[in-house]
Amino acid sequence: NNTIKTSKYNAFNFLPLNLFEQFQRLANAYFLILLFLQLIPQISSLPWYTTVIPLVVVLSITGVKDAIDDMKRHQNDNQVNNRSVLRLVKGRMEEDKWMNVQVGDIIKLENDQPVTVSTLGCGFFLVAWVGTRDSDSASAAVLVKQAITCTSDMKDNLDLLSAFDGEVSCELPNNKLHRFTGILSYKGKDYFLDHDKLLLRGCVIRNTDWCYGLVIYTGPDTKLMQNSGKYTFKQTHVDRLMNILVLWIFLFLIVMCLMLAIGHGIWENKIGYYFQIFLPWENYVSSSFVSSLFIFWSYFIVLNTMVPISLYVSVELIRLGNSYYINWDQKMFYAPKNTPAQARTTTLNEELGQVKYVFSDKTGTLTQNIMIFHKCSINGTLYGDVIDKTGEKVAVSEKDKIDFAYNKLADPKFSFYDKTLVEAVTKGDPWVHLFFLSLSLCHTVMSEEKVEGELVYQAQSPDEGALVTAARNFGFVFRSRTSETITVVEMGETRVYQLLAILDFNNVRKRMSVIVRTPENRVMLFCKGADTIICELLHPACISLCDVTLEHLDDFASEGLRTLMVAYRELDNKFFRTWSVKHGEACLSLDNREKKLSIVYEEVEKDLMLLGATAIEDKLQDGVPETVMTLSKAKIKIWVLTGDKQETAVNIAYSCNIFEDEMDEVFTVKGKDSETVRQELRKARSKMKPDSLLDSDPVNIFLAKKHKALFTMPEEVPNGSYGLVINGYSLAHALEGDVELELLRVACMCKGVICCRMTPLQKAQVVELVKRYKKVVTLAIGDGANDVSMIKAAHIGVGISGQEGMQAMLNSDFAFSQFYYLQRLILVHGRWSYNRMCKFLSYFFYKNFAFTLVHFWYAFFNGFSAQTVYDNWFITCYNLIYTSLPVLGMSLFDQDVNDTWSLCFPELYEPGQLNLYFNKKEFMKCLIHGIYSSLVLFFIPMGAVYNSERSDGKEISDYQSFSLIVQTSLIWVVTTQIALKITYWTVISHFFIWGSLGIYFCLLFLLYSDGLCQMFPNVFQFPGVARNTLNQPQMWLSIVLIVVLCMLPVIGYQFLKPLFWPVSVDKILKRIHYCMKHPLPPPIRPRRRRPGLRRSAYAFSHQHGFGALITSGKTVKSKALKKNSFPAKK
Repeated sequence: NNTIKTSKYNAFNFLPLNLFEQFQRLANAYFLILLFLQLIPQISSLPWYTTVIPLVVVLSITGVKDAIDDMKRHQNDNQVNNRSVLRLVKGRMEEDKWMNVQVGDIIKLENDQPVTVSTLGCGFFLVAWVGTRDSDSASAAVLVKQAITCTSDMKDNLDLLSAFDGEVSCELPNNKLHRFTGILSYKGKDYFLDHDKLLLRGCVIRNTDWCYGLVIYTGPDTKLMQNSGKYTFKQTHVDRLMNILVLWIFLFLIVMCLMLAIGHGIWENKIGYYFQIFLPWENYVSSSFVSSLFIFWSYFIVLNTMVPISLYVSVELIRLGNSYYINWDQKMFYAPKNTPAQARTTTLNEELGQVKYVFSDKTGTLTQNIMIFHKCSINGTLYGDVIDKTGEKVAVSEKDKIDFAYNKLADPKFSFYDKTLVEAVTKGDPWVHLFFLSLSLCHTVMSEEKVEGELVYQAQSPDEGALVTAARNFGFVFRSRTSETITVVEMGETRVYQLLAILDFNNVRKRMSVIVRTPENRVMLFCKGADTIICELLHPACISLCDVTLEHLDDFASEGLRTLMVAYRELDNKFFRTWSVKHGEACLSLDNREKKLSIVYEEVEKDLMLLGATAIEDKLQDGVPETVMTLSKAKIKIWVLTGDKQETAVNIAYSCNIFEDEMDEVFTVKGKDSETVRQELRKARSKMKPDSLLDSDPVNIFLAKKHKALFTMPEEVPNGSYGLVINGYSLAHALEGDVELELLRVACMCKGVICCRMTPLQKAQVVELVKRYKKVVTLAIGDGANDVSMIKAAHIGVGISGQEGMQAMLNSDFAFSQFYYLQRLILVHGRWSYNRMCKFLSYFFYKNFAFTLVHFWYAFFNGFSAQTVYDNWFITCYNLIYTSLPVLGMSLFDQDVNDTWSLCFPELYEPGQLNLYFNKKEFMKCLIHGIYSSLVLFFIPMGAVYNSERSDGKEISDYQSFSLIVQTSLIWVVTTQIALKITYWTVISHFFIWGSLGIYFCLLFLLYSDGLCQMFPNVFQFPGVARNTLNQPQMWLSIVLIVVLCMLPVIGYQFLKPLFWPVSVDKILKRIHYCMKHPLPPPIRPRRRRPGLRRSAYAFSHQHGFGALITSGKTVKSKALKKNSFPAKK
């Protein structure tokens, strides 16, 4: 059936499956083993509940979180599975649920309705938007689909559909979205099926009222589900460091247990053996060696808090809280689309505070992917600039916008300001008319007209939509099309052109053409494409016009506009008949079909007459230049990885401040083989850092000694500011063998890098290259399906929900609507999360070291007997209750500076990139500090109670009083310690920190009360101790002395560090405090690049394959050709 299941659990398997997954984590498995050890009475030094209660709490919190996540999956599955669909049952259409549809069913799809399964189109001509997890989405692409002739004749006749007894043989389910092969056997004939006949699950039907389809794939077999895949788990640098440190702690624990076991063996051999009358050995202890073996495991249990069980669950809660801050951030909410920022994962927050490289797509990410017809060149005349009487360009405003009210079919959203073009159209300039006629015919756009006069264009690329809309407004309205005709309203007159052939676009041809028969029975070819290609196909008579047009194209390119050349050719009747036969043969060819078609296309696409060129503006998103400049100040390098043309990408790079006019040089790599690419990269490196080519260069020496798979590429500093541009073809060679290291060395020394004409796979390869050799945090940001691979490859993937749909967002870790939100995500939320996590880890390890190591010192005074210093209930509640709230309060609310200052001073971000706040060195400081604190916590109370008396003469040097003093002192020490760490105090912080002290004393009197001890004497063994000990002045003086001694090193270090070991952040924080008193001057606006070097800026996001779909392979019928009346150039 068609049931979709993305959930992991159900009511029966949740508990066993979830527990199985949780115990695959090393820490949980460790504590489970510890629990079993505690059940062995011979070695158990702590009651079982000291481990069971924390373990159950941790497992419960994680289990609840997993259950909530899975319930959401169940809700989504139910919503999808229970959608209604019309299914043909016994000669009539019945409404049913999606999940009940089966292979072989015939279903009815209606306009604007999503496709429920992968179906074979049986009905009428239609257009569908296709959106899948790993392909381009609905809002970006329009796919033309057409039913087979033998089934389309059935139309909506339910009797014929019910009697349909065809048999489909097709390939097995797979994830190839653009490939499908099969054969329909019907009425003794076989019909070939390809992906053009298949409607994929996830499509939305457009441009047709209804369609009947035969179900081919259902449920998990559909290509949408085959592409959904499993999300790759991304682990942060902090996670990997934590795993290493936990392993260190475990080894340290083993060493301590071994030392104490040896000490016990010596003590039993020297002393205990002779005191068996007072301390008899157990029956199972035959010697001091056997006793040492048991004591080893006893201390393994006692010191288990060295590996804190609550560490991982605390980290998850902190990350969850910081993720909600991103979701709730009103400054990252995009009101026009009612879209908030989304943290789609809760595991990468602190990684946002360590980003060094940002890999960005261009179209739709840096730019809006909203194409606007900006300028054009027609027959050597440039249109689009508004010129005053003196011949100077003038700025335009909304009031200067041309009113197209005279054209009832004009698009009211279209804006143009040069009135001379309108005048040329209204005066009947033949070249202008032919230019716009070409734009209205040469395309694969589909038109919908639900209301008379209100046209809606469905374009498979935004470029085409902009060009057809421009022609529409200037009086050449593309109104409708079929597989054989195109209807155009020319200056108010409706004309129908017969569509004879579409010469489809591909990345090699870089052009598309249409051949049409005019109402006057003339055959015309219209072509548009890249200037570098069209210029080679022009008639010699167009040389002078081509030179003028190329100058205009250079002007367009300097403004970052996307350009196309437009040309036409009249076809002789005899020539066309001969060519159409060749074209038909090539279309039907099974071997080298694409190559044969390309040869046939070249025969007709020559001796073209140039009409002009178009210039489309791909608008930058708001705040992009400012964002790039801010990120650059934070020492974040930005690489643009785009499938767009080099010239356009370079101009956008200048507009975005990725490249600057003041750069020493921008290197362009365009070699066509590995050796040429290597030489170009070495030449660039010789200019950036001449010494880097010498054998004595430190990096070369380093690389010579290191194995390729095991080293981290050192940082190199160039002698100036440089940029790098490389295209996809050269990049393919640059990513081979040792050339990749040359590419990496050059690229990493550049301020900005532009990689253009890239495939999605190459984008991922570039990201992987930096990850593999630089060992830094990478972030990839994009908005389209071609960005999914690099989003998945990077440490952090960010999706922009833009014009290219939802695919990037669906595969991302974080998502929002505008590129400029990236600076807030990284510099505010990322930096805060990193700082908080580092403070949390430093404090968490410290408090557990100070807590646990007291047992180690106590062992030297109790004969290494594994007796604990603390009450069992204190051990149980220490991490779970007494110290949990303060650490969560700090980790969720602390901030060194507010968001405004974080953005004003991006330099504050640097410590995260260098991982200064928590690393192995900082961990060792925590360990040393913990050892020192444990010494003070043990020996000060020991000295205070040793042989001491109360005021009434009674002794207080008993174990229970000593234990109470140590644990109360510990709580005060760790609470004071976290109070010193907090830099941003809120009411919640005060409540959590001082409230935790109150909770401690309340539970202390409860657990040590006479009532509980009388009811459960074996569980509560400290009756009256709190009441009798807390009223002694020795106890409070001891606590004060311990707190002072433990805090002095911390306060001294915090005071002396900025004086003797200052870092850049300390200086910036001083500057911020100064700026709080003295307002900052107004920000300097970034410089915009002036038109400079002449470049081509061809860009066209058309895709191959649409022409054949529209024409559907129908036979071209030749008619008598009349004399041509179109103007010709001479």
